[in-house]
Amino acid sequence: MDEILIEDPIPQTVKEFLSYMQVVKGKSKKTVDEYFLDLRTFFRYIKLKRNLVPSNISFEDIAISDISLELIKSITLTDIYDFLNYLSDNRKNNSSTRARKVSSLRSFFNYLSNKTHQINDNPTKDLDTPKRKSALPKFLTLEDSLELLKSVNGPYKERDYCILTLFLNCGMRLSELVNINLCDIRSGNTLRLTGKGNKERIIYLNQACIDAIESYLKVRPKDGIKDRQALFISKQKRRISPKTVQALVYKYLASAKLDNQGFSVHKLRHTAATLMYQHGNVDIRILKDILGHSNLGTTEIYTHLSNKQMEKAANANPLSKLSKK
Repeated sequence: MDEILIEDPIPQTVKEFLSYMQVVKGKSKKTVDEYFLDLRTFFRYIKLKRNLVPSNISFEDIAISDISLELIKSITLTDIYDFLNYLSDNRKNNSSTRARKVSSLRSFFNYLSNKTHQINDNPTKDLDTPKRKSALPKFLTLEDSLELLKSVNGPYKERDYCILTLFLNCGMRLSELVNINLCDIRSGNTLRLTGKGNKERIIYLNQACIDAIESYLKVRPKDGIKDRQALFISKQKRRISPKTVQALVYKYLASAKLDNQGFSVHKLRHTAATLMYQHGNVDIRILKDILGHSNLGTTEIYTHLSNKQMEKAANANPLSKLSKK
């Protein structure tokens, strides 16, 4: 297993769980790191709640290496709800962050009770997930998208234009884009992407994407490249990093005067999905496969977005506020 984002020793039970999630369940290293950080926060809280640490120690200095299976067995549903209250009141975690921690705890205790049978009672069995605030995704309009593409210039304009074109046309994730290899560009105008959990999918490239890739490949560096398979190369002739992509997206959003509206790389993914659904009448099940969503419910937010716009249009009618006297 790749090295997990930790410095202090961790309990063997937790280490085995993280290994299981990465090796058996195929979770990405980033996801496994998040599991660890969530569990570390939880066990720090449990030790604090049960007076197992000195009163003057800071929360971040609490070690969890001594967490035993006996202590884990003693954890109750009440402990977990107290933990969620602590996250809300003391750490100011929003509902989405608390929901992620609930998911981490549920996976951990399910592993201990259902997979390895190390505990008899699963304290998360009746645990409710914090209700997330329902929010429609932000996206660029068609006109905004055109302005963003028109703003591209500079010594890496072919590369940057290609990156923005793929985001806006294919709806891929940032991690998927930076990991594209030359061999992923396949015959039949298709592209192989590796998404969450190392799941591969094939998407089709439209003419705009094909033209952008061909223009970039003509100027893509050929000598001194550290990762010769990488499609997108940085100024240092390495595989382009997520931070570099984020920086160039923000740069062009500013150039297009779109930088004060909360847009980001991920919002370009929302933009692609919204444009396909609203302007291309793409079936929601097809859109699910294009975006690499694991379930249709995640994709259905774009249908809600369309309904919200229809509601807004109805309310914009000048007769909408007319009432019978």
